[in-house]
Amino acid sequence: MAKVVGFSRCATLCGMAKRFKVAVLGGSGFAGAELLRRLLLHPDVEVVRVGAADHLGEPLSAALPHLEGRTSLKFENPSPEQAVSGVDVVLMGIPQGASIAVVEAAMASGTRVIDMSGTFRLRDAQAFQTFYGSAHPRPDLLSEFVYGLPEQNRERLRGARWVASPGCFATTIELGLLPLARKGWLSGPIEAVGVTGSSGSGVTPSPTTHHPTRAQNLRTYKPLFHQHTPEIEELLAAAGAREPVLSFVPVSAPLSRGIFVSSFVRVPASVSEAELWAAFAEFVKDEPFLRVPEKRLPEVVAVAGSNYAELGVVYGPELGSERLVTVVSCLDNLMKGGAGQAVQNLNLMLGLPETTSLEDIGPYP
Repeated sequence: MAKVVGFSRCATLCGMAKRFKVAVLGGSGFAGAELLRRLLLHPDVEVVRVGAADHLGEPLSAALPHLEGRTSLKFENPSPEQAVSGVDVVLMGIPQGASIAVVEAAMASGTRVIDMSGTFRLRDAQAFQTFYGSAHPRPDLLSEFVYGLPEQNRERLRGARWVASPGCFATTIELGLLPLARKGWLSGPIEAVGVTGSSGSGVTPSPTTHHPTRAQNLRTYKPLFHQHTPEIEELLAAAGAREPVLSFVPVSAPLSRGIFVSSFVRVPASVSEAELWAAFAEFVKDEPFLRVPEKRLPEVVAVAGSNYAELGVVYGPELGSERLVTVVSCLDNLMKGGAGQAVQNLNLMLGLPETTSLEDIGPYP
């Protein structure tokens, strides 16, 4: 009997039209490069428009050489109305003012939106003003966006209209601490140090991302006042943490991709080491992109270039009625911390298999 080929694969092989059309805005940067790579491989999604602020009228390979010969698309600078016209979903990694205009155009057209910026990640407009430095122009829309962390909001993401994809540091810290929050073991102060690669700073060179300096240096930036702080506190509180207060120090490191975070928390002293590891095993068990490595100590090289995240935990000393615990989490900032997670959200929004175009493992080393 002939093997039955699934619709998506058959559509690709037979030259049939793909089921969904998308536009990508902010497509010439590092996150855009990874986003386009994944979408051009997607069996059910057709990219029909790529917006950018540079290389206008040029083929995508002018900015993204790895896409040479893969598409005839060219960079354009569409108006908000043009950006949402004729597509099912707009995925955007563009500045706040521009993203607001696109969302307002999408409201009129019925187009779905995945926003990869921080514009709609928070529920609290005052927290937005504090950490982003300006009043939110459309606070009435904050509650309309689903926070795009599938491991916490999967059911809300299915069929969602508007999604705010989380920040890269936020995703790394949240995934590490969710097992504790869900058990009710997490409360009060959280201290974290996160190390990140240079691609997280974007494609435009700066004194802190210029290779001759970055390759030989470690430096902190925005210590205790990083913009991802309030979204982490909101997410953990929604998951069961009691009054979480995060003190976070990010560190710029001499690598191009990857985030590695050590989070220091206190849990009840009565929690045994076996119970702690069981909570992490339970958390990752049915998650397609989460794992606890056999050696129990995550490392960036194991996840770089992939949509996977690794988690681990160190059972520390007893401190009175509490026990010190160190959670280690890492992922690729452009994948699970950025474009890969956006595609994961897209799949959920459109009712497609969540792992589509994301299951490959990264290169080594």
